[in-house]
Amino acid sequence: MSNLEDLYREVILDHYRSPRNRGELTSPPAIRVEGFNPLCGDEVVVYLEVRDGVLVDIKLTGHGCSISQSSSSLMSSAVKGKSIEKVRETIATFKQLMTVHQASLDEKSDVAPIDLRALGELAALQGVVKFPVRIKCAMLAWNTLSQGLDELA
Repeated sequence: MSNLEDLYREVILDHYRSPRNRGELTSPPAIRVEGFNPLCGDEVVVYLEVRDGVLVDIKLTGHGCSISQSSSSLMSSAVKGKSIEKVRETIATFKQLMTVHQASLDEKSDVAPIDLRALGELAALQGVVKFPVRIKCAMLAWNTLSQGLDELA
């Protein structure tokens, strides 16, 4: 398991050092949504361009810890170019990974396990659940994205 944890750590550091989809979308009809974690000071601004039910482009700005910033980068890569329906499914799966998944492992409940291979690089963030205070860091961009999608309705 140590090799897998090392790989996950490298993925997180790579996305922190070289974040994907950094920048702003300035042309309409871009949606701009701000997220802030008052507990640690992490900030993220998510810019969305949606056309015909597809998240055509996503850009991010902000600052914060390695978890919040790498999660933002990983999120943007995972959802860009996907249908809004698929984006919402990915958000739900990631939220499950951050909350229900660990509880199901700990309590051996009836919750279906998450297919970590299907998550791709997002699986690198599964270790965050071992540090509950860091879950909010990992979820910041995801919650902000969800808020932006809700503004579409």
